[in-house]
Amino acid sequence: MSSLLHYGLDQHWLDEFQKLSQETTLARVVRVDRGGFDAATAYGIARCTGGGTCTGDWVALDAHSTRLIDILPRRTAIERASAGSTSDTQVLGANVDTVVVTVASDTTLDLGRVERYITLAWGSGAVPVLAITKTDSGSVAEELLLAAAPGVTVCSTSAVSDGGIDSLTPHLRGTVALIGPSGSGKSTLGNALLGGAVLATGATREADSKGRHTTVHRELVPIPGSSLVLLDTPGLRSVGVQGSEDAVASAFSDIEELASLCRFGDCAHEHEPGCAVLAAVDAGELTERRLGNYRKLLRENAWATSRHDARARSEKLREYKQISKSLRQKYAVDGRK
Repeated sequence: MSSLLHYGLDQHWLDEFQKLSQETTLARVVRVDRGGFDAATAYGIARCTGGGTCTGDWVALDAHSTRLIDILPRRTAIERASAGSTSDTQVLGANVDTVVVTVASDTTLDLGRVERYITLAWGSGAVPVLAITKTDSGSVAEELLLAAAPGVTVCSTSAVSDGGIDSLTPHLRGTVALIGPSGSGKSTLGNALLGGAVLATGATREADSKGRHTTVHRELVPIPGSSLVLLDTPGLRSVGVQGSEDAVASAFSDIEELASLCRFGDCAHEHEPGCAVLAAVDAGELTERRLGNYRKLLRENAWATSRHDARARSEKLREYKQISKSLRQKYAVDGRK
């Protein structure tokens, strides 16, 4: 099991693994593709078959370490809602402890997108950290990010000059996921943490400063000389929010704190008298933009949750109909005997 310590093995996963009744091999998924997945075992990396896994999952394999037997219950999961009209979700990473959201200094700052990423991180159950990247190529007003992500640590870094990397690492725990839009410097920052050119990187397009999606797979890599494991992810074009109101509340804790001072407990912060949130906007203490995005993410989360619940009800109804059909067929056969 010693080699699995480099991939985040702790007593929790040993206890979960020991609950399984059959003889299996403990492993952690380090990469998933259409043909199967690669998993780290006590004997090295194994190529395995089986579906339903995500990078970061802890799994039980057969005795030959080639076939999936079971997936251990996830402790945390970074889940993105589908950008379409379906209720599907995409798991970007499992059993992550720290989510580093990258914001590039050489692109136009989009605070709304930053708030989405922070909400996604809080909803996963992990702890978010904001990393300003490429500070050698531009600058970002750190106070704007602090206002957009209250309670979240913000670090300025430059992977080119190694500036700020030492200020970031003390805030990293366990499995560390890097998320952000294409071209925001995730893989370059990851290489700085890994101490070498382990992850593929590429230049951004000069026309719009957008990345070229150099990272095409989510991959788990141990960080040498530490107990950290790095999860690099492809850039995200869309960030659909689906988790819980608690995730939005954590990302907008400043608004939630103001809301507790409203005259009415069910205040919608629209036009109610005695609304502390609207009063903060009038006083210039809260921007209309942030309040508007807060409302938008709450609506989006509610819609995605309702779609998910509707799908669950539909699947339950279909299961009930199948059982009823089977019973009717059985009784019909018994009646003819």
